[in-house]
Amino acid sequence: MQSMDKVAANVAKIRELFPNCVTERINNEGKLEHAIDFDMLKQELSDHVVDGLQERYQFTWPNKRKAILAANAPINKTLRPCREESVDFDNTENLYIEGDNLDVLKLLQETYLGKVKMIYIDPPYNTGKDFIYNDDFKQSTEEYIENSGQLDGEGNRFVANTESNGRFHTNWLNMIYPRLKLAKDLLSDDGVIFISIDDNEVENLRKICDEIFGENNFLAQVIWERAFSPKNDAKFFSVSHDYVLIYARSIEVFSIGLLPRSAESDARYKNPDNDPHGPWTSDNMTVKSYSANYDYPIRTPNGTIYYPPAGRCWFTSKERMHKLIENGAVWFGNNGGNMPRIKRYLSDVQQGMTPITIWKYLDVGHNQEARQELKKLFDEKAYFDGPKPIRLLNRILTIANVKKDDFILDFFSGSATTAHAVMQLNAEDGGKRKFIMVQLQEECAENTEAYKAGYKNICEIGKERIRRAGKKIKEENPLTTQDLDIGFRVLKCDSSNMEDVYFTPKEYMDKQQSLFVDNIKKGRSDEDLLFDAMLKLDTPLSSKIERITIAGKTVYNVAQGHLMACFDKNVTDEVITAIAKEMPSYFVMRDSSQADDSVAINFEQIFNTYSPQTVRRVL
Repeated sequence: MQSMDKVAANVAKIRELFPNCVTERINNEGKLEHAIDFDMLKQELSDHVVDGLQERYQFTWPNKRKAILAANAPINKTLRPCREESVDFDNTENLYIEGDNLDVLKLLQETYLGKVKMIYIDPPYNTGKDFIYNDDFKQSTEEYIENSGQLDGEGNRFVANTESNGRFHTNWLNMIYPRLKLAKDLLSDDGVIFISIDDNEVENLRKICDEIFGENNFLAQVIWERAFSPKNDAKFFSVSHDYVLIYARSIEVFSIGLLPRSAESDARYKNPDNDPHGPWTSDNMTVKSYSANYDYPIRTPNGTIYYPPAGRCWFTSKERMHKLIENGAVWFGNNGGNMPRIKRYLSDVQQGMTPITIWKYLDVGHNQEARQELKKLFDEKAYFDGPKPIRLLNRILTIANVKKDDFILDFFSGSATTAHAVMQLNAEDGGKRKFIMVQLQEECAENTEAYKAGYKNICEIGKERIRRAGKKIKEENPLTTQDLDIGFRVLKCDSSNMEDVYFTPKEYMDKQQSLFVDNIKKGRSDEDLLFDAMLKLDTPLSSKIERITIAGKTVYNVAQGHLMACFDKNVTDEVITAIAKEMPSYFVMRDSSQADDSVAINFEQIFNTYSPQTVRRVL
């Protein structure tokens, strides 16, 4: 019942590529297991004999190895559904998940591996203060000094001052690294990730992303003009921008979405000569890459002769140039005697505009606009610091080239602007895009307006924002949003549904004998078990769930027979047989559900008879 063991998966990949680098060892439990012979692996990846340490280009920091382990280590946790906080639970395909995103990303690995088209995150910006995503290996100042090699053998410091800035970098890097490592595996081959960041960590984040996603998959470092007025109380410079880093999962597969053309862009195209091809604008016809074959004279209609400027040549051959002139695709000015220029027709570029790396607030919004958007939804209260404007997310969704049925993930959901933007885009084009929001239950301070209004944590603000935004979108577009999905299933990260029964018999006390009666924790519902099974058995958490009755027992039919489950008591052969005849891909039941020993004996035989391909799981 654990999440995916990334170490075991990576060992399997190495074994497939380099079988001679996999050996065996005795683990801490005295059992044999496969392990990597790292010395042999180093040799396989080197074109010369590997001997000792060598200087190399790398980006590292104290406890980086622990950050890698944090991404790879499995966890005993699950996601529990919460119907009372959801909207349209049975029909929606959207998810709102509460919990530490490191745990949640691990739990999503099996079900959503390679299925997410776009990820957007707005992580903590690391302003030098502590942040709440503290993993187990958070360091004190003293630990940082020791791990970064600033102490000699006797414990004396090599430098005079505490590197508090470096310590804060280390904490932030250890927080973000494992989360991005896990996020990469969720992206589809044509997927893309967008990360908002400021000056404090943009250089470090870029190095991390180069390492995780690959330097060759870097697409852009966008400058977003987030403020529209200067701060006169700034000590040196008034910072008016943030960054958005963009990386593709595979740059060979990703296809960028073009931006819609603006009226201002189209206004540059005129048609002074009534060209039948429509409006056009003129462009230079010379290039710097000189070729003697492309260096020739051009005679204008009024007889003037033009050569390319010194060191340059025309962009095409003499023969093709004559055809362009004959077809009226070259402009010589109103008097027919100007330097020739090629016509660029509006009809050839109307499919869209290539994005640029500077995003003005006039085009994508600013922080104050984002706050106003929240105020309009929350009765003139913003309730959240630093939200992102919807127009910024609209630009990101367009560039990501999300199709109408794609998954969009935001695992630092905050005020849930991403969910709002996805619903709005679906309302505009009839799409069925699904959002997955993940947010830690960060508490609101008691002196904040949000707390006074009854919102105890960030999740409560985010969920309410989605409810109000969805309602507002439908009210403003009643004719086109009848089928718009504005609901979401709330899932909460929690400990495993299974009791801790990992002791030897001699370690059990009398009061623990009850664990053998039922290995499911008290208070866990059938739906808790169902969603845990969905996590483990490749079933999207947004799948349609039907409850049917067979011989008086409740049976869950998920995703039209992909997964079927029954957790009722006294399940008979009749129930098992009826389920097997449905031929589901997976079937799950509780061990304690079986009516008697004969059901346990006949269980496998019944499925082998009617549906041998069904994967069976007994909890």
